[in-house]
Amino acid sequence: MDVSDILASQAAKHKSVLVEKDIPLEIDTGFLTVTDLNPIDNESYEENLEDFLQATARDGIQALLTSLFSLPTKSSPDGPLAQLPPPTTQLPRAKPLPKPKPPTKWEQFARAKGIQQTKRDKKVWDEEKQEWVARWGWNGKNKEAETQWLHEVPANADVGFDPAKEAKDARKARVSKNERQRLQNMSRSQGASTEREERKKDIDRTLATTRVSTASMGKFDKKLEGEKKLRGVKRKFEPAERSIESEKKSNLALLSKLDGTHKKPRREGGGDDVLNVRKAVRFASKGQGGVALGRKSGGSDGKQKGRGKR
Repeated sequence: MDVSDILASQAAKHKSVLVEKDIPLEIDTGFLTVTDLNPIDNESYEENLEDFLQATARDGIQALLTSLFSLPTKSSPDGPLAQLPPPTTQLPRAKPLPKPKPPTKWEQFARAKGIQQTKRDKKVWDEEKQEWVARWGWNGKNKEAETQWLHEVPANADVGFDPAKEAKDARKARVSKNERQRLQNMSRSQGASTEREERKKDIDRTLATTRVSTASMGKFDKKLEGEKKLRGVKRKFEPAERSIESEKKSNLALLSKLDGTHKKPRREGGGDDVLNVRKAVRFASKGQGGVALGRKSGGSDGKQKGRGKR
């Protein structure tokens, strides 16, 4: 009997034991989980809790095994393995998705020119040694010009020219340039992220200001997608039914505010009994000002004088 016959017999054996539930079990073979949404039988639960839990677990495992034996298999040194499908249950993340890093200056240039970036191997072939050697690091290929036994000296070189030192300085200059470019990319990306954060804060601040500008302090306004709930914004409303004394007290307080008797006149060198001239003129002229009041009083005086002459 080969492996396929054994799997077929095992599948028939497990299929013969069916788990019947009022609400079908939700089986996710990708995560190897079973969810039972059936209500708990209080009588069985209170009669023997251990037997009830074992029966529920047995039904879930039996349904999971039945679904596993129906999956396609592949051979391995340890025996046949079931090929699990992708999970169907969406699990919440413990942390948010990482933000994509902003592209570097070279990545932007390569994208604009259509240059495909390839990863360089860590090993290179050395024709002289006829073996693979490291590209960087100790005894790397990049130090070949420094460690070779024969150097070519230019014809116009100085007397104290050192080819090995010249190659070493050039290599260090390249390393310093790469490090400087890396730091520039980091500062550029941090500046871009800081600018985005500041812009987001400005938008949230503006949105919060517009929310509290309504009479309900934004309680009945339409919420935007992804908008956070405002904190510290509350409005206290008076009860609809109050006693006569409290209502009388609040009305008197409102009248005193409208009359302005609760405020002391602000005038230099004056006390509590100083007359508020501006308010008196505004009241006497009915809001027209002191000039209109003067004209009105002058006209009335002229009429009275004319009447006296006659």
